Amino acid sequence: MDNNLMEKYHLWQELAVDDGDVANELMNMTQAGVEDAFYRDLAFGTGGLRGVIGAGTNRMNVYTVAKASQGLADYLRKKYARPSVVIGYDSRIKSDVFAQVTAEVLAANDIAVHIWPQLMPVPTVSFATRYLKASAGVMITASHNPAKYNGYKVYGADGCQITTAAAGEILSEINKLDIFSDVKKESFASGLQSGKISYIADRVYTAFIDAVKSQSVLGDLAVDKNVAICYTPLNGAGLKPVIRALTEGGYTNITVVKEQEQPDGNFPTCPYPNPEIKEAMTLGMDYAKQHNADLLLATDPDCDRVGIAVRNSQGEYVLLSGNETGILLLDYICARRQALGNMPAEPVMIKTIVTMDLGERIATKYGVSTRNVLTGFKFIGEQIGFMEQAGKADNFIFGFEESYGYLTGSYVRDKDGVDAAFMICEMFAYYKNQGISLIDRLNELYKEYGYSLNTLHSYEFDGAAGFAKMQDIMKKFRQGLECIGGKQVLKVLDYSAGLDGLPQADVLKYLLEGNSSLVVRPSGTEPKLKAYISVSADSKEQATAIEAKMVNELKAYFK
Repeated sequence: MDNNLMEKYHLWQELAVDDGDVANELMNMTQAGVEDAFYRDLAFGTGGLRGVIGAGTNRMNVYTVAKASQGLADYLRKKYARPSVVIGYDSRIKSDVFAQVTAEVLAANDIAVHIWPQLMPVPTVSFATRYLKASAGVMITASHNPAKYNGYKVYGADGCQITTAAAGEILSEINKLDIFSDVKKESFASGLQSGKISYIADRVYTAFIDAVKSQSVLGDLAVDKNVAICYTPLNGAGLKPVIRALTEGGYTNITVVKEQEQPDGNFPTCPYPNPEIKEAMTLGMDYAKQHNADLLLATDPDCDRVGIAVRNSQGEYVLLSGNETGILLLDYICARRQALGNMPAEPVMIKTIVTMDLGERIATKYGVSTRNVLTGFKFIGEQIGFMEQAGKADNFIFGFEESYGYLTGSYVRDKDGVDAAFMICEMFAYYKNQGISLIDRLNELYKEYGYSLNTLHSYEFDGAAGFAKMQDIMKKFRQGLECIGGKQVLKVLDYSAGLDGLPQADVLKYLLEGNSSLVVRPSGTEPKLKAYISVSADSKEQATAIEAKMVNELKAYFK
């Protein structure tokens, strides 16, 4: 094994003694464990940090979190005379501990800390950062990853996730530091007593809920809000804000999945707490059947994504994809804004390049322009920021991504599961009032615009060897692809050099004949390569057959 790795390991055994969990793990590490835990520092990028909880430089622990916080503090002190930071955390293992460590380091660097007094959804950090005019925000979360993960997400003063440039500057500050000797820390209790650390007031939470409710496009239209809603927060942070927003909005017939109601970072009934995954929705669907619910809602642990299921004509519950829910919301919002006469003069919808292109055709019908951005809601938030700088934030009417992220207003700069849950329930009630189900409306859209099938396939590559393997696979794709699934490649978009004014990104998009496409990219937060397949066809059966052929041919690349 590399001598440097062993030196790091022994140094940690000597100095990493404050956290008992870390110290115990270091005592019992195998050689392979040492290599994986220390072969690199946990990467800090536009998504901040994300990794497996544990001991080592390539892990989420109190030391790597403290070092990142010191780097953030040094960055902020160069940018602001009196910097301040908002901190939030979700239900994950050690989220509260990492939030406290972050506060302790920032306070020791004379940075004012505003911390939520209880676990909160991601969008509340973006909201509070803007509301309190803070210099930055930090959310401790790993979104929908398995229980062994946690993360550290950073927002700028505008409430957007940090830009590539800002991430680079913060990383530069982090890299100057010794993880043990260069990190300042003041006890949380001392920070509270001195006033350097303060809890965010309830009025800010109320202002957030009010902002969500203000997104309604019903106007004076009366609809029956006694629809039977089944909701699961998947043991995450969504319970209180989602129930509050819905209840204050007039929806009172709500049943919560008991086993997944309370915060629990172990996710005992849901090993992979991602509403995109059918297994994560299984218990909720069982509840929906038992309680004869009209609609099932599920938010992920940090409550920025929403998955739904609705009953079909046979009375069976059907999961809708993020793309399908997104185009339904887009169509609903556009139609209602036109009916109310409050469509902006220059309305804009923003989506990611891997999100269903059918959305753009729907937007065009309503006279709404579309902006396509790189994968990641931060790029949607960035575009809203550009519009705000131009004095046109109100032109933004909707943003969505295929991975179940939605936003209907400019009050935050990230996807918002509270807003999405509220708007989905409103849309559902609106259509039910007319005797139309969401599946009925979806089929009407497919009839009008043509059937579209969009799927995502993930391929996991763990550890150092997996990281190298992913790089090799991307190189192989860049060597050329002429045909996939019987469809010729018409054009290749390589975003590594930056395209259409977008930042550089390790993303390839193959435009295929017949309005179809394939996108390949490494995940920015997990050890995975992702393939996004989009197929347009005359029927669902035809599209499914083409997609299956493409998936089969892709296996040769991801061996």
